[in-house]
Amino acid sequence: MGEMVSLWPLMGIAVIVAGFLLRFNPVLVVIAAGIVTGLAAHMPLLTILEKLGEGFLNTRNLPFILLVPLAVIGLLERHGLKERAQAWIAKIHSATAGRLLVVYLFVREATAALGLTSLGGHPQMVRPLLAPMAEGAAEKIHGELPGAVRYRLRAMSAATDNVGLFFGEDIFVAFGAVIFMHNFMLESGGIQTEPLHIALWGIPTALCAFLIHGARMWRLDNYLQREVAKAHAAAARGDA
Repeated sequence: MGEMVSLWPLMGIAVIVAGFLLRFNPVLVVIAAGIVTGLAAHMPLLTILEKLGEGFLNTRNLPFILLVPLAVIGLLERHGLKERAQAWIAKIHSATAGRLLVVYLFVREATAALGLTSLGGHPQMVRPLLAPMAEGAAEKIHGELPGAVRYRLRAMSAATDNVGLFFGEDIFVAFGAVIFMHNFMLESGGIQTEPLHIALWGIPTALCAFLIHGARMWRLDNYLQREVAKAHAAAARGDA
């Protein structure tokens, strides 16, 4: 009979969940979860502090890596990136918000399948380019958008990026999850698989995700037309 595995170190997960639900400082929550996990695993306190220090030193350059692109994007927005994107999409007569998002979903999923996951993302693509272009395409057809419709359009833009990335990267053979599944099946069950085969089995799921979310984007144009018409009718009744 194999050796019993202690589940007490999993208490750190409960600390993280509770801390985030109570909206405590994320840094303090992660540190507390690390200490609780270490103590539950019977690690000496000095060893726990040493591990936390090593983690901090290994990621000390991470804020700089995150802040530099945000500063560049903010500078571009200040000089009219959003307005340029909206003006450009308005010149394409056949463009609608739904069609634009379907095209972006295809491009995002295809590039993620090739391992190019950094080509999109919320801060560098959705907020400065994709969402303004979707709003510009909708405004070209429907005029001024109500606040609720505008926020719904932004949310759908962000969701499109998420879906394309999540299901596209599963096809990339060097993706961490693919390698993890390969090692897990080999070590725990003795099942010999190739990472390439695991990645290829992600293609049907990615295709289904594209079709399902693409259908939602295709219906988005009808939603926009219906909600804008309701807003205009309500405004007309208010003026009367």
